[in-house]
Amino acid sequence: MTNACILIMEGTNCEQETKKAFEEVGIEAELVHLKQLTGDVPKEMKRDLSDYGILMFPGGWSAGDYVRAGAIFAARIKSRLMNEIREFVDNGNLVAGICNGFQVLIELGLLPGFDGISREPEAALTTNLNARFQCRPVYLKHINRCAFTNKIDKGKILQIPVAHAEGRFTFGKEDEKYLKRLIDNEQIVFRYCHPDGKEAEGKFPWNPNGSLYDIAGICNPEKNVLGMMPHPERVINGVQHADWTRTNPKEGDGKIFFKGIKGYMKGRI
Repeated sequence: MTNACILIMEGTNCEQETKKAFEEVGIEAELVHLKQLTGDVPKEMKRDLSDYGILMFPGGWSAGDYVRAGAIFAARIKSRLMNEIREFVDNGNLVAGICNGFQVLIELGLLPGFDGISREPEAALTTNLNARFQCRPVYLKHINRCAFTNKIDKGKILQIPVAHAEGRFTFGKEDEKYLKRLIDNEQIVFRYCHPDGKEAEGKFPWNPNGSLYDIAGICNPEKNVLGMMPHPERVINGVQHADWTRTNPKEGDGKIFFKGIKGYMKGRI
């Protein structure tokens, strides 16, 4: 099963790019409103999560990002779908969240998932240190492989854009303690860096939000749930690269991310 459910609600706005990215690598994807999974629609529009192999939370401003970014989307899921989500993850299916989707996964307790799905958020994606919305290309270093990045060499540098105001990853007062757990579990998938791979060391603009340890993306210990702030779906084609006129890349750096999903799912069939 390789078809993807791109879960949307009021305020998500990156679903079309995400659908196109899946289709570029041969994965059938469907835009599914949250109400279609909860059954608050006519019978013919109802969808079951178990019919999909991939669940994707796209970027945007779900429910206007009121309360906290991703909090309302997560609360609605918790009230109606959490058992299905838990079973979906436990069965080894893939769950990913990009930007606002990463924020939703944190609010749901799926990430970092040190001891399984937590009842309350264990981390936060909070306001950028400069308190400004950042929309710019950034460089990511691939640190550890997960189900989504199995086709990306460790240490590879990717140029992927960000677009967020609340992307600073932190554990608050527990930064030191829980960062060690992330490192020990090899849960850090991407870190912000300089173009040559040198550590950003929290410095703007290489680290655009001030994230702890330059963290741009993490996975759960089982490697089948991933959250990342940068948008790989926005750089599938070479001409989408910020420097395409100089480098003339054959394809965008984000495409290999979706190729990895395709490869993983083919191995499960």
